[in-house]
Amino acid sequence: MQGSVLAQAQVQSTDPQAFEFIAWYLNEIRPLEIESNRLWWDANTTGDDTAYTQKEKAENKLNEALANHDRFALLKKIRAAKIPNAAIARQIELLYLGFLGKQLDPALMARMTAKANTIEKAFNAYRPKVGIEEMADSQVRKILLESKDSAQRQIVWEASKAVGRSVETEVRELVLLRNDAAKNLGFANYHAMMLSLNEQEPKDILRLFDELDALTREPFLKAKSQIDVKLAASYGISVDQLRPWHYHDPFFQESPNVFNVDLDGTFAQVDIIDVCKRFYSGIGLPIEDVIARSDLYEKPGKSPHAFCTDIDRDGDVRVLANIVPNSYWMGTMMHELGHAVYSSKNIPASVPYLLRGESHILTTEGIAMMFERFPGSSRWLTEMGLKVADPKAYDEASRLKRRNQLLIFSRWCQVMFRFEMAMYDQPDQDLNKLWWDLVEKYQGLRRPEGRNEPDYASKIHIVSAPCYYHNYMMGELFACQLHEAITREVLDENDPSSAVYHDNAAVGKFLTEKVFAPGRSLPWNDLTRFATGSELNAKAFANDFRK
Repeated sequence: MQGSVLAQAQVQSTDPQAFEFIAWYLNEIRPLEIESNRLWWDANTTGDDTAYTQKEKAENKLNEALANHDRFALLKKIRAAKIPNAAIARQIELLYLGFLGKQLDPALMARMTAKANTIEKAFNAYRPKVGIEEMADSQVRKILLESKDSAQRQIVWEASKAVGRSVETEVRELVLLRNDAAKNLGFANYHAMMLSLNEQEPKDILRLFDELDALTREPFLKAKSQIDVKLAASYGISVDQLRPWHYHDPFFQESPNVFNVDLDGTFAQVDIIDVCKRFYSGIGLPIEDVIARSDLYEKPGKSPHAFCTDIDRDGDVRVLANIVPNSYWMGTMMHELGHAVYSSKNIPASVPYLLRGESHILTTEGIAMMFERFPGSSRWLTEMGLKVADPKAYDEASRLKRRNQLLIFSRWCQVMFRFEMAMYDQPDQDLNKLWWDLVEKYQGLRRPEGRNEPDYASKIHIVSAPCYYHNYMMGELFACQLHEAITREVLDENDPSSAVYHDNAAVGKFLTEKVFAPGRSLPWNDLTRFATGSELNAKAFANDFRK
């Protein structure tokens, strides 16, 4: 304790302005962040009008505090000085990036917040309607997974997209507001601003996606041709009759289940939460407290999606989900609880508040994606006590699904990244056409004849997580690279494709020391080098989908 006090005193004496600014932030801004997070949770778990109103007020109050021009001027002055203490310098840099994005007219920020909340509320309340029947998201997925009736599939798929039409005007207005905000701060547009504020260089990300396009194009087309043959046969139609509603997922971002193995059947009677609890405890990263605070099952008004949130960076971590017993939700819960273990729950309390979070959004996505893969292994399922009727067939199907999933998801990320980049660059263009041009080019899907609908607006991430999707792809690269490192350094195995982490606390120790403990003290590529021995690259990803 004496050493800690002495170190704090030394920092205070060598960097007094920086120390005082951070202290002010913790006293004044941190409570606003926590309150905003709690009200976000209430709004998304209830869909209540009052909750959304309170959420919006809290967001506006936080934004106004961060928009303080005098404080920002002081912060710029502090940042420009040489700060000898690396931890303090890192905190000041992150504060600068956070404040920079808020240096706007308060009225403009309030309009952006109100517009985004209106759209998110519409998404959370929306239920696809077929005839007089309203359908939950799980019902839509079930029909798209199981139905052999092309007409029924088309009707349900179109109903799932109709939310886009209901929010199109608001989405376009939000894009213009965001661009105005970015240009006021000296950025070309909102997309360029968001990448820069997240410590990413737009030209570097574009170059990476061009490389991934070249790497995956031919393998993807080969895999998709095999999938198309099986899909067409299952519906009794020709390959050239296939349309987007034939691909088991509303956006073709997941691999269709065409492998003659009932992957869902394995989980029909499984307590998904119990499996997750036992797995994470087995690797030394228990999650019982997260489960106790979470909201895990479907109910009216609640967001139909899945999220993990760290409320206070002091251990209050929660998951919002809508679990049904199938393979999708088994993987999704492994994913969301992967986010949960990479949070203030396992980042040491000694790490300063401003650094007590994931290094970057791509690194937490990578951790989540790494854990998400395990339900595709009969070895893992067996070790977790689940029964697999035909392990060999299950693994063959899962390996194909995994290969296809990597390729399909990579191409889907191309669509999202390039669509948002182009939309913010030229928001007045025909966005309906742009969307389907990119879908055809990168996903190989045929646009429905004569369709001219705002299908892009049916993807909630464009509103709630703008300019984010490329981080999912980069997260997949991080996941593959980190998994190879764990296989090599912790498990002492040669084949990452078959490696699992069952009841191995050394895995949790490795992750805690190499990924979690640094928090945000290391930028994302520095953390990648620290954890895996090399900068982020596509080698492990390529090895994975080739296998």
